Amino acid sequence: MRVLLAAALVLALAFPASAQEWDCTDASNLPQQGLNHCAWIDFEEADRALNVAWELVKEEIDARDADMPEQWKGWGKALLDAQRAWITYRDAHCEAEGFQVRGGSMEPLIVATCKTHETRERIQDLLLLIETY
Repeated sequence: MRVLLAAALVLALAFPASAQEWDCTDASNLPQQGLNHCAWIDFEEADRALNVAWELVKEEIDARDADMPEQWKGWGKALLDAQRAWITYRDAHCEAEGFQVRGGSMEPLIVATCKTHETRERIQDLLLLIETY
């Protein structure tokens, strides 16, 4: 029982403010740690939306690819290769953007905000693939 209480105390001290204590709808009074947290939450939401869009687009592209003559197939694989390259690009690009404030308390905010922006742009690009072609 004492071990559990000690572990709970250590965790409480290591993470002094939980997500429930930060109101991400009003960032005007948040400390930097709260701003960083809210930026990360925004990125996680964008990433979940990207995964939904990815599944929709990949399914449609694979279906269209299946109807192509054998020598023209490969759209699904090309899309997967592009998505993997895009993730590598996004992460490296946003890490580089974070160097503006390297080592400072704002770095996580800058990186997460960049990743959110790039991810939302990618969602639009993916959806255009099935709207346009």
